Amino acid sequence: MLFGNKMKVKLNTPTRLFDFIENQAKHFPLSRAFNTKYDGKWVSTSSEEHLEKSNQISRGLLQLGVSKGDKVAIISSNNRTEWSIVDVGVLQIGGIDVPIYPTITAEDYAYIINHSESKFCFVSDVEVYNKIKTIRKECPNLEEVYCFDQIKGCQHWTKVLELGRDAAHQPKVQAIKESVLPLDLATIIYTSGTTGTPKGVMLSHKNIVSNVFAAQKRLPLETGKAVALSFLPLCHIYERMLIYLYQVTSTEVHFAESLETIGENLNEVNPDVMTAVPRLLEKLYDKIYGKGQTLTGVKKKLFNWAVDIGLAYEPYKKNGFVYSIKLSIARALIFKKWKAALGGNLKLIASGSAALQPRLAQVFTAAGLTVVEGYGLTETSPVISVNDMRNGNFRIGSVGKVVDQVQVIIAEDGEILCKGPNIMMGYYKNQELTDKVIKGGYFHTGDIGHLDDDGFLVITDRKKEIFKTSGGKYVAPQVIENVIKQSTLIDQVMVIGENQKFPSAFIQLNFEAVNEWLGHTEKPLTQKKLIQDNKVIEKINADVENANSNFAQWEKVKAFRLTDDVWSIDAGHLTPTMKLKRKIIAEKYKPLIEEIYS
Repeated sequence: MLFGNKMKVKLNTPTRLFDFIENQAKHFPLSRAFNTKYDGKWVSTSSEEHLEKSNQISRGLLQLGVSKGDKVAIISSNNRTEWSIVDVGVLQIGGIDVPIYPTITAEDYAYIINHSESKFCFVSDVEVYNKIKTIRKECPNLEEVYCFDQIKGCQHWTKVLELGRDAAHQPKVQAIKESVLPLDLATIIYTSGTTGTPKGVMLSHKNIVSNVFAAQKRLPLETGKAVALSFLPLCHIYERMLIYLYQVTSTEVHFAESLETIGENLNEVNPDVMTAVPRLLEKLYDKIYGKGQTLTGVKKKLFNWAVDIGLAYEPYKKNGFVYSIKLSIARALIFKKWKAALGGNLKLIASGSAALQPRLAQVFTAAGLTVVEGYGLTETSPVISVNDMRNGNFRIGSVGKVVDQVQVIIAEDGEILCKGPNIMMGYYKNQELTDKVIKGGYFHTGDIGHLDDDGFLVITDRKKEIFKTSGGKYVAPQVIENVIKQSTLIDQVMVIGENQKFPSAFIQLNFEAVNEWLGHTEKPLTQKKLIQDNKVIEKINADVENANSNFAQWEKVKAFRLTDDVWSIDAGHLTPTMKLKRKIIAEKYKPLIEEIYS
């Protein structure tokens, strides 16, 4: 049996992040612990090889002058074995790694590298390297950049490995390892703030280690028997924590090449488990459903019947005996093909980073591809709660029960407050902001929700205006709105996109200015005609595209609708202080939202 929760041997419990791979190498070594595809071929790294290369990185960094407490940045466009090797190599000499999301702007690269005072930086490829080159002069503390790929003009990461080849320096590494304490700072992960300025979340070894063991109890992986596909960015704490969890359970890790190749990689690797964000599940479902609609006759009717069965799914046979029979038929005739398309062995998909549409959890789980939704933030290392199909701990529409050692209470205003060993040490160099979100030992999540009578946590709203796309990316709408409103033809903007594929916007024109721009001052066009004018639409589109150049890919407004209303206090669009009443506006334009995202 592949899935279980039994340990064959009693292990020394890891207390620091670098303990995980060492324990794996000693007790449950894998010949294919980490697997990355290079030039079309999968290359495997064993547990022992990973540990030895991490030791070489540690020794090499010591030769370069890295001391305990120094920061090392890692920026990679894709998940790969080198990332994990460098991560362990930095941590076990008391270094602090600073993972950076590859697609943010070069200016944000500079801010993070300077704010964290990173001394060295490891990058994945020429695209990231070229971005680093543009801001290199702005980063006086950055001594050298190393690349995982071979790039002209950039030091290859093997230079550090070569520096650390002499094992005579290992006793020094070992001595430093022994001095690293569980409460020591391990990593600084930068997330976007409400002003767009990244803030550094400080996580200790204990923060993440405690979360690994708490999450392990919810993922039924039998030690040494499972295969995982990893594609969510390792710079994101969600995937990173799970990589450590896979090390604890000696689960083979295969790194997907990209989102575009996920289907191909699934069929190459045949994983038992993978993580996902709702956006991926949306794309998978849309692709499968779209293919089903190309069928004709009886085959199409059968496909649609099976989908309807899946969309009505409730766990633990709550639908009754007749439904169970229908589901068995749907699985035998239709859903088995879904599983085959996703590798054939996939049994568990752990979804996080954004709210999951219940219909996706229903239809995939009905198909035998159990989707367990969880909840957490970077500041909580990250898991606060997660579903588990075993023992009745699975409820669609919830984010599961709170994990061990973590306590959740609901504030009077409905905000979710969290306390436990997973709560961050604070924001780097920002005690004021830290004190705003951690009060009385409780971290204030900024999310609104409730615990139902059975202890399942349900998220109902966001306390603040910042929202997440279905891809799990935070978007600060006010920042984007203010840039778009720099156009002289635009009066008001409201950015939307909560749990959707991309941000969009409602735009209210400055109708007088638009008429002037068109030359219709004597006989101005009506508001309705102005929003339908092709010249106006093209101009606003150009202004929005110009504003988009200021933002990361996931923040860009990819669709907009012009409204013929004048947003006002009297009409209820605005507060007395001229702030947008977002819920009221969204409700008013609900048909437009459906049109944009249909």
